[in-house]
Amino acid sequence: MPQRLIVAITGASGVIYGIRLLETLARFPAIESHLILSAAARATIAQETSWAARDVEALATVVHSPASIGASIASGSFETLGMIVAPCSIKTLSAIANCYSSELIARAADVQLKEGRPVVLLVRETPLHAGHLRLMSQAAANGAVIMPPVPAFYGRPATIDDLVNSTVGRALARVGLKNDLFSEWTGMGPARAAE
Repeated sequence: MPQRLIVAITGASGVIYGIRLLETLARFPAIESHLILSAAARATIAQETSWAARDVEALATVVHSPASIGASIASGSFETLGMIVAPCSIKTLSAIANCYSSELIARAADVQLKEGRPVVLLVRETPLHAGHLRLMSQAAANGAVIMPPVPAFYGRPATIDDLVNSTVGRALARVGLKNDLFSEWTGMGPARAAE
């Protein structure tokens, strides 16, 4: 049986995170990727990238309609490594935090959480008001991993791709997929410590 990972792309800015995630998963032949693209994600893909939604879908092993509440990934008996929502809009965060499963992204996340599997939310909003923070706290209390795409600079990123790769690599590592997209911190050297 293949290992499976659910990937959801929502309409928040930063759809490149989800696209890069799918591109990276394509290098893992043993991983079966299950993609859900929200309607807003399709619009954001067109706005922010040179990708067409159909080409993003072609990166995935299986594509699910957001309206397909009866999809395989809507059941806990369908085993997966977990789910990554990249990027995660505040609307989607709210649905997940409140167990409001009116569409497949929130339903799949709720199922992963009830089964004790990792659900990594790349929440993409700034600045954050108290309502956003409450939703993140509530989702975390339910078991979600709140992982805003905050760049790490100790790896000395030189390009936007470096920043995107680092975040995607950390998200994949969080669901147990080792990869070389980010630099592991090995400690501060003596010369830098003195600076």
